[in-house]
Amino acid sequence: MNRVGYGAMQLAGPNVWGPPDDLDSARQVLRLAVELGVTFFDTANAYGPRTVNQLIGEALRPFPDGVIVGNKVGAGRGPDGSWIITDHPDTVRRQVHEALADLGTETSELTYLRLGGDYPGPPSDVPLEDSLGVLVELREQGLIRRIGLSGASPEMLARARKMTPIVAVQNRFNLLDRSGVQVLADCEAQGIMFVPYYPLASGRLTGYDELTGPARRLGVAPAQIALAWLLRRSPAVVVIPGTKDPEHLRANVAAADIAAELTDAEVTRLTGLVDESKAALDRPDQSTLDALRSARERHR
Repeated sequence: MNRVGYGAMQLAGPNVWGPPDDLDSARQVLRLAVELGVTFFDTANAYGPRTVNQLIGEALRPFPDGVIVGNKVGAGRGPDGSWIITDHPDTVRRQVHEALADLGTETSELTYLRLGGDYPGPPSDVPLEDSLGVLVELREQGLIRRIGLSGASPEMLARARKMTPIVAVQNRFNLLDRSGVQVLADCEAQGIMFVPYYPLASGRLTGYDELTGPARRLGVAPAQIALAWLLRRSPAVVVIPGTKDPEHLRANVAAADIAAELTDAEVTRLTGLVDESKAALDRPDQSTLDALRSARERHR
């Protein structure tokens, strides 16, 4: 698998709600990603909701050999556009069937269960075993091939692995927010793919000499360095930057080659931007909390 994938959330309309203004352009970006060698696409029922999955199905089916679409269920949107956990077993089952219909495929190559273990908030009333059990059941029926988790704490990952193999975990992790570092370590030890969301820290990577220095040396953008650092941070990492812009897409894909050009000293300085020993899974850095709060306010 190409370790630079494509996160499709930005293909929805403003605030990840409704369709984009230019449907043809969105489809063209998805097709370009395949042409550039991208083999992993990340999406969710909640994007749109359902709009992005429908776009992916329209643009890419029949899916080329080797292309995997990872789709998240167990999350949804409130009437005000807010992001909510929707992990009741009946809802999870319905969302899987909706995703298959929207993508236009009989089997999901990878379905994540969205959990609430990586942000502050009350825990779900639904036991993990109940919602995850639905995915296990659907896999036995041939509707799912692989199961992943999104927003998992180390404890959640351990509980899930008692029920079923977990092939991928998607948690927050970037240069400025290392809250998923323990889950990353667990994934490394267990041979699980780790997929960091917000890989570019929601556009907050500006003014850091640790980024701009390597960028100037290599003649690339700081965002490319941030992606390259993630690839160097762990062999378990697959990055999923998203964009609507074809040139940004090309730049993101190029991060795989840039990663090999970073010196060990540059990687060390980038890693040292945050004290990972103090990272806490359920306590995002303040700038991440501000971004989440701003997103909620936009939906009110």
